[in-house]
Amino acid sequence: MSRRLLVTNALPYANGPLHMGHLLGYIQADIWVRAQRMMGNDVAYVCADDAHGTPIMLAAEKAGMTPEAFIAGIRVGHEADFAAFGVAFDHYHSTHSDENRELASLIYTRLRDGGYIAKRSIQQLFDPEKQMFLPDRYIKGTCPKCGTPDQYGDNCENCGATYAPTDLINPYSVMSGATPMLKDSEHYFFELGKFENLLRDWFAGKYSNGRPVANAGVAAKLREWLDGGLKDWDISRDAPYFGFPIPDAPGKFFYVWLDAPVGYLASFKALCDRTGLKFDDYLGADSSAEIHHFIGKDIINFHGLFWPAMLHGANLRTPTALHVNGYLTVNGAKMSKSRGTFIQARTYLDAGLNPEYLRYYFASLLNDTPVDVDLDLKAFEERVNSHLVGKWVNIASRTAGFVHKFFDGRLANEYDAKHTALWRDLLAHYEGIEALYEGGEFAELTRRFVLMADLINGHIAEKAPWAMAKDEARRAELHQVCSFALAAFRLLAGMLKPIVPATVAAAEQFLAAPIANFAEARSALHGHAIHAFEPLLARLDPKLVETMIEASKESLGAAAPAAEPPKKKPMNDTAKPAAAPAEAHATTTPATIAIDDFAKLDLRVGKVLACEFVEGSDKLLRFELDAGDLGKRQIFSGIRAAYGEPEKLVGRNVVFIANLAPRKMRFGLSEGMILSAGDGGSDLFLLDADQGAKPGATVR
Repeated sequence: MSRRLLVTNALPYANGPLHMGHLLGYIQADIWVRAQRMMGNDVAYVCADDAHGTPIMLAAEKAGMTPEAFIAGIRVGHEADFAAFGVAFDHYHSTHSDENRELASLIYTRLRDGGYIAKRSIQQLFDPEKQMFLPDRYIKGTCPKCGTPDQYGDNCENCGATYAPTDLINPYSVMSGATPMLKDSEHYFFELGKFENLLRDWFAGKYSNGRPVANAGVAAKLREWLDGGLKDWDISRDAPYFGFPIPDAPGKFFYVWLDAPVGYLASFKALCDRTGLKFDDYLGADSSAEIHHFIGKDIINFHGLFWPAMLHGANLRTPTALHVNGYLTVNGAKMSKSRGTFIQARTYLDAGLNPEYLRYYFASLLNDTPVDVDLDLKAFEERVNSHLVGKWVNIASRTAGFVHKFFDGRLANEYDAKHTALWRDLLAHYEGIEALYEGGEFAELTRRFVLMADLINGHIAEKAPWAMAKDEARRAELHQVCSFALAAFRLLAGMLKPIVPATVAAAEQFLAAPIANFAEARSALHGHAIHAFEPLLARLDPKLVETMIEASKESLGAAAPAAEPPKKKPMNDTAKPAAAPAEAHATTTPATIAIDDFAKLDLRVGKVLACEFVEGSDKLLRFELDAGDLGKRQIFSGIRAAYGEPEKLVGRNVVFIANLAPRKMRFGLSEGMILSAGDGGSDLFLLDADQGAKPGATVR
């Protein structure tokens, strides 16, 4: 039976353009939604700009605009970028909307009338220089749990702890640098502790037919917070504040995190009003529909604790599942403006890079766990050129011309025994892809895609249709090979359609065979007529990546200096010393050595005979080198992050230290050290030697 699904993405904050880190979660959700539709399910996919809060108010003031005008311009940019990357929401809205005001007020009043809202006077941090109460994110200090400095006032990015801003050690105002003072204010609280049993049942799948509501690791983290005791949640903020006023509470506004998730429902309500869908069919307490939220791991506490409790308390249904993604790094490190790796979505597009390249790369790294994903720009280039162009598009480009030249553009009416068996083998690998999409196992899907593409290309290489075409006696065999290859190309297209939909649409047009669902791709296209082939994708030009990096440096410039915190002695000894800048070594003059010291190193050329991943290690590659007169050497090298396809290193010459004492590792004996240049992680490049250098040659 067809399932009815409401799918949402975390709402981007309306204070700036989208960047690569944003796109990770949106691309993940869009792929999942497209796959669900190919499985025949009915999906409503919505999102909105998160448009409230003090940061928006202050940014608009700085720009000389009203908050409403400020967020309107941001929304236009967000929608354009989402469309360019193929993230196709059914409706995109704003939390600053009539629908959201009505729903936030409705949920609040139901919670209030149900006895879940409390009022009490609290002491809140107040900036004496700016004369305003400070939102949590405008207060920084040392984490009271782990002692990490410069953490925000609501949660620690290092240990994941949540706390009140007043719990921070040595707090300071991000706005002025002043030490905040405590000031009394009456606030409104959501009594989360009253929902402990509900949350335990929700975690156990009581409200989702026994299905897990989240990955096991995410669920364990939520239970950890639950076992630590649930505190009342402050849902109010004092004027001045850009947001919705709390009913019957003059001068008080809903905290942005209350009305932000309600924005999912508001966007869906706007879609219902436009299309005739019934809101209660999805959100009613007895609804049989499913609600899936795609979010980043930094906001699981809001979506896994407060949100289901709010919904249940307001007599609305709880979500079915949380799909959680990790953070994005670029070239193995946090995105950096100075290095040009804090890349905006628009900068990527303006550099001339195909958005579907990024969709495929992200898919090749994603599974159902909230792992951090690294945009290794070299691996990005290699994966696109190898997988999409070299393996997939190459199948059609090598065979379609022969079908038009010799067979009037029509595929064979049936397969011979050999190709029938090959087709069955491919279908066996294709089997189960629906379950992989359902489970978010996109990396496994792309791995299977590559395996199938290699089988197809291996068969084409073995049969060499370009040679067959010269022999008129082999026309029937040529027809079989090319027909099989093009049907197999379409099978892979069906597999990739949720990931690279625009490219697959062009492939469908070329094949004159649309792929509405995964089952349709299984057709062998016997006797089918195709159109003339035109190139579907171009190889990724590394110069475009360089252009993107340079544009990121120029457009973003240096980050504004953060306000200095007050100089105070720490109140405990758990604070960690600030780490030295990573670039410090670059300005240090190297210590000199004598020529005799250098002479102790025996540097040799080694030819790579084998290179492979090391099971049980996420850093090492195992090399087997031909070292000439020294024989063969096994060396383990920590360069896995820089070389994601180790088999491509076979045949290369490398430089290694031949007289380094062997080191016994749990993976085996390492007999030397391979030299590379760079800062580490993905920024490593093997030293090469010209092909004329023989294995074992001394490096002088």
